[in-house]
Amino acid sequence: MIDDKLLGGDFDDFLRKEGIIDEAEAMAAKRVIAFQISQEMKRSNITKTELAHRMNTSRPVVDRLLDPSNQSVTLSTLGRAASAVGKSLKIELS
Repeated sequence: MIDDKLLGGDFDDFLRKEGIIDEAEAMAAKRVIAFQISQEMKRSNITKTELAHRMNTSRPVVDRLLDPSNQSVTLSTLGRAASAVGKSLKIELS
């Protein structure tokens, strides 16, 4: 059954009501960054093994980085990955 109080609202309102908007936004941002890194890897013909080498880390770390459902990746790791594909990571408050 649909809650009539939610009809006409937007998805952000729903997430706020459920108390999960911060988690959802963080997950969405991580997915976007992982996708962008993956796209840059394809564009530049960089393998996961090469990315790991450029980041001075292991292949499993790269696998976790590129896994859109993995939330345990740190900003430091995202920044190193961005640098390894020739980009920079920008984070801002809004």
